[in-house]
Amino acid sequence: FWRPETRGISEPIHTSRAATASTWKPAPGKTSFQPHFFSGLLEDAAFIFAVLLFNAGLGTYQEYKAESAARSLKKAMQITALVTREGEREEVDSEGLVPGDLVSVKSGASVPADIRLLRVQDLQADESLLTGESVPVAKRADAELDPDTPLGDRSTLLHAGSSVASGRGTGIVCRTGTMTELGRIAKSLAEEEQLPPLVLKMRRFTRVIAIAILAAIVVLGLIQAVRGHELLDIFFLAVALAVSAIPAGLPVATTVALSIGSNRMAKRNVIVRKLPAVEGLGACTLIASDKTGTLTANRLTGKLIRPIEGEDVEVGGAGYAPEGTFTRDGEQVGEEGWLRDLIVSGALCNEAEYDVEDGEVRASGDTVDVAFLVLARKFGLTQRELSQDHPEVGGIPFESERRFAVSFNRHGDTVRAHVKGAAQTLAGMCAIDAEAVREREEALAAESYRVLAVAAGEVDEETAERADPSALHGLRFLGLVGLIDPVREEVPEAVEECRSAGVDVRMITGDHPRTALAIGRNLGLAQDDAAVVTGAEIGRREEGGSSHDARIRDAAIFARVEPRQKTTIIDTLQDAGHFVTVTGDGVNDAPALRSAHIGVSMGEGGTDVARNASDLILTDDNFASIVHGIEEGRIAYDNIRKVVWLLISTRLIHRNRG
Repeated sequence: FWRPETRGISEPIHTSRAATASTWKPAPGKTSFQPHFFSGLLEDAAFIFAVLLFNAGLGTYQEYKAESAARSLKKAMQITALVTREGEREEVDSEGLVPGDLVSVKSGASVPADIRLLRVQDLQADESLLTGESVPVAKRADAELDPDTPLGDRSTLLHAGSSVASGRGTGIVCRTGTMTELGRIAKSLAEEEQLPPLVLKMRRFTRVIAIAILAAIVVLGLIQAVRGHELLDIFFLAVALAVSAIPAGLPVATTVALSIGSNRMAKRNVIVRKLPAVEGLGACTLIASDKTGTLTANRLTGKLIRPIEGEDVEVGGAGYAPEGTFTRDGEQVGEEGWLRDLIVSGALCNEAEYDVEDGEVRASGDTVDVAFLVLARKFGLTQRELSQDHPEVGGIPFESERRFAVSFNRHGDTVRAHVKGAAQTLAGMCAIDAEAVREREEALAAESYRVLAVAAGEVDEETAERADPSALHGLRFLGLVGLIDPVREEVPEAVEECRSAGVDVRMITGDHPRTALAIGRNLGLAQDDAAVVTGAEIGRREEGGSSHDARIRDAAIFARVEPRQKTTIIDTLQDAGHFVTVTGDGVNDAPALRSAHIGVSMGEGGTDVARNASDLILTDDNFASIVHGIEEGRIAYDNIRKVVWLLISTRLIHRNRG
């Protein structure tokens, strides 16, 4: 408990004030020397020590809050696992797992350790906690991977802290506790955090004052000694000079200025956890932002619908919000038959749930399925109405080997098959040119969309009852849907405002370089591959080579980056002279938030670990709020600078009059 207190008191300016408060000096009207407390100057000494205790107490509270990050992460790791030992299955706490245990996982389960997969059945894992990718990752037990494969591409491994989105699998525990990727993050949170710019500036300012005072004391001491004054008189002259030169009110005045700035920031959706961060955000020269959930909505969204013939239809809105329009070349699209059929089929061939009640969105299930339900809602169709009008009579669930899913629904007196899946697979079920489908699919994929095709057609009752996939032929190919985690609507303008304020913006993500570049283009961060640095390049730099430092300093986008590599990026940018602010919302962002000069986390969609590792919290998860925070931070810095000059000038005037 006392460690943060003593560290706060040990700041140079506080140490000097404590020393002068405890020195002996002549009591008024007396020739004997007594300490401040007994010399009639009790008020001065009490004031000095009150300031010290106030600042130290504030530091203790702040550090206690910051150190709760590791505790939050530990709670996130407290899960159970289904283990097979000596031929018998039992459920054990994750802390009881050891390397070599045989663990089984299924849909909805949290992964208790790093697991090397032996068998899988349509297994997909949500690794957004570690990589930031918003799309579940397919796992394969038989894949052959290079030892240097990035974290997001390790398809044979399940990582602790991730969750099983669908399917099931069995594997052997290969790493537990602090040896897992999640454990490494926990260890990094216990390391010393970066000091805010204000603390660094105040320390530098205090050193300058101390050196100036020491020089003055030496000169005046020598002059007094030459004049024959006693050593004790020379000592108290030095103490008096130190007391008069050190601005006693500076800590209090700084705290008041920062508190005012903190209140102003709170009104603009920025909560301050550590007071020095108020000025620090205003002093930052570079923002290194996480992509998923910060620059983007972290919600897979259908943004483009492409027919085989004709022009694309663009879909407005982002995330799970039900608002959005369908446009073609900027003009709103009417209720075209093929478009309605595609949206209806996508919503009926669906296992997710989506509803909006009193303005609150409720969604569950596979993110792709939810995206199709949101499309239907934007088109004016609800899942409940469609299910009532066209009841399901059978279906074929999605499997990675088949690469499609089917729902058989009744339409009046007929039964229709609604199919959703891989474009080439569905093209084989339809009377259509497969090459034309492939070309259009590849064009969408080149723009970093995740592409799914939709088809539909009448089938007989027997096919629906038997759910026979081989009987699906002669269907109508309705079109392709491009899905992507879209950029938040307010972010491009906020990025431009940051640049206007002299603050550079970089993007860090665990996504594929092609996806990262597409998002970067939308934000105006980069236009070609030369601006993208991958985690593999950073890894080579970590192995001892410094030739990649220039690439890191100049890059605008960092892709396929692992959590520990984010700190390497931040350290390199700081070494280049930048005051770095990092934004993030996930556990994978926590090490970078802690190592940056200023860490900014998300209040609504962020994790407890990220919030506890940060200095500031955005209550609205809006990147644009950072711009307001920078504005308020610069106002606070200007006020602190005025206070410093005022106190120094008044001390000099007071000394000259003395």
